[in-house]
Amino acid sequence: RYHLDYICYLMEERNWLGGEALTLADLTAAAHLSCLDYVGDVPWNQYPGAKDWYAKIKSRPGFRGLLADHVAGMPPPKLYANLDF
Repeated sequence: RYHLDYICYLMEERNWLGGEALTLADLTAAAHLSCLDYVGDVPWNQYPGAKDWYAKIKSRPGFRGLLADHVAGMPPPKLYANLDF
C-alpha cells in the first residue's frame, strides 16, 4: 500500500513514474502490480491516481499480452483484463 500511495503522489505532478515519458520504471511497476491485480489484491478504489496510471499502462499494446496470461486453475478477476476498469 505504501507503493500505491507513492504512485498516487507521483501522478499528482507527472504523467509517468519517472517524469513526462514512459520508462522502464513504469513497465516494471505495472508488471508487479499486474501480479497482485491478478489475485485481486489491489484496492484500486482507494488509490485513484495509481488506478488511472495503471489503466494507461494496461491500454498500451505492448502490455496487453501480459493481461492475456493465465495461471492454470486460477482464473483472474473479471476486471483484470478490462482496459477501462
